[in-house]
Amino acid sequence: MKSFVAIIPARFASTRFPGKPLAILGGKPVIQRVYEQAKKVFENVFVATDDDRIYDAVEQFGGKAIMTSPNHKSGTDRCYEAYQKCGIETDVVVNIQGDEPFIHQSQLLTIKELFLQPETDIATLVKPFASDTSFEVLSNPNSPKVVVDDNWNALYFSRSVIPYLRGKETETWASEHTYYKHIGLYAFKSDVLGKVTSLEQAPLEIAESLEQLRWLSAGYTIKVGKTNVETIGIDTPEDLAAAEKFLMDNKL
Repeated sequence: MKSFVAIIPARFASTRFPGKPLAILGGKPVIQRVYEQAKKVFENVFVATDDDRIYDAVEQFGGKAIMTSPNHKSGTDRCYEAYQKCGIETDVVVNIQGDEPFIHQSQLLTIKELFLQPETDIATLVKPFASDTSFEVLSNPNSPKVVVDDNWNALYFSRSVIPYLRGKETETWASEHTYYKHIGLYAFKSDVLGKVTSLEQAPLEIAESLEQLRWLSAGYTIKVGKTNVETIGIDTPEDLAAAEKFLMDNKL
């Protein structure tokens, strides 16, 4: 059996929503909800932050936090520093986004199961868009899309709608083809995590502002698992309001 550690990168500074890890959702900070979900599956969970306010909040609710450099350009870089500092050696490091308070136990278990395949170096998740999804929702650049090959390895990630359906009206695209929404959850073999954080930014990554394109450009294979569980990532104050409604509607 492979061993796992889960790390939740959490920054206070956010362009669209400063301080969102500490935003209150259903009476708890968002970061606490993410942490509690992770603890349902992983014994070892740490929040990686560069801010004393987040560190203190995690300690106050009984979680474990690690202070990291404020100079990281990505959550993956922050995750790797935290892994080096956590004092635990594991086979796999799971990077859980700090703005995904509804990340589900089944999704975390799916990520774990992908590492039963020995060729898996990096893993992530996707969720199919419903067949009645409007093109407005499908084309939202804040919701990256993924295309996969026959073995469920990622071919490409994009903020654009991929694939393009030639000769079809855009409003019918979701009913004509299964599109996949990327879920912000990654896991890496621990040695692979060290290698990908040393890579230079790739032109595709710079163009789309999606760091996983750096790994694909370097030749790494990203294994993809599928989930049908709906989650709400929190990027804006409007997302927080939608999350409050989701919380009440689902009695979570």
